[in-house]
Amino acid sequence: MLRHLTIKPGTITRCRQLHTSVIRCAEQSVNASEPEAPAKWTPDSIRTGVIARKRGMTTFWDDHGAFYPVTILQLENCQVTANIKTVRKDESVYHAVQVAASDRPWKTTTHQMRGHFSKAGVPAKFVVKEFPVTEDAHIPIGTTLSAAHFVPGQYVDVVANSIGKGFAGVMKRWNFHGQHESHGTSRSHRSAGSTGQHQDPGRVWPGKKMAGRLGGERTTQQNLYVARIDNKLNLIYVRGCVPGIDDAHVLVRDAKKRLRQLAKQNNDQGLTEKILPKGVLDLPFPAGTKELAAKLPPVVAAPSNRRSPFLPYS
Repeated sequence: MLRHLTIKPGTITRCRQLHTSVIRCAEQSVNASEPEAPAKWTPDSIRTGVIARKRGMTTFWDDHGAFYPVTILQLENCQVTANIKTVRKDESVYHAVQVAASDRPWKTTTHQMRGHFSKAGVPAKFVVKEFPVTEDAHIPIGTTLSAAHFVPGQYVDVVANSIGKGFAGVMKRWNFHGQHESHGTSRSHRSAGSTGQHQDPGRVWPGKKMAGRLGGERTTQQNLYVARIDNKLNLIYVRGCVPGIDDAHVLVRDAKKRLRQLAKQNNDQGLTEKILPKGVLDLPFPAGTKELAAKLPPVVAAPSNRRSPFLPYS
């Protein structure tokens, strides 16, 4: 609005001043008229992960005829249920995306989780997890994630509970060599041997490698290569082994070391051609959705990025 200020009779000074609300409204109208550019992945971006189920292992042959094992991971109606934003005591902001997967019967769901799923507009789920993300990687609630979230050729980290093996000795648990099999050794071939010293310190140090329970703990398998994806069946084929039993739920996310940290390091050094792994042009951002998977071929495989193992070295 315009305001007129009178100082003295006969001398009128006109001071034209716009209120801040008028300027803010004008900026919002201009921004609303301009079409929003699609979000783009940057080396500083951290995307959300997905919840999948380990279906088992199989084998493939690459373009050179080399034989390699893969683990099959399947997404079961993985949907976004919440976007989390928390201000810490040091005034930094924590951003996360909450993801749920594997539909469950409504009658076996607790009343608290019924309200949570109803508010998000998604069916009841068995597993609910959250993944830390950057501020630009939030996803609309109710979005269904697909196998197209990962690009064949990139690297991922898989988190799961390892297979429990019960109480194990030091040779199986810590790869100890064991005692001599002759020359005086009697009925102690697989024993741990001495675990401490004399009167000083007179105790066993904490953290000593001894016999105990093996497995059944949260384990992260890092830098697994995505060999191919199946957009029709929502399958992700990763090269190598994944912790956990078959049909167990696992968490799959972008590799922290071989993708995110390496991309940021190469970007700071100006090596733009090495920001992403060889053959990967871009990553779906903020996520690979069901709508994106419908536009892609049913099966997308990564080309072999190694020389033929059957050719002689020059």
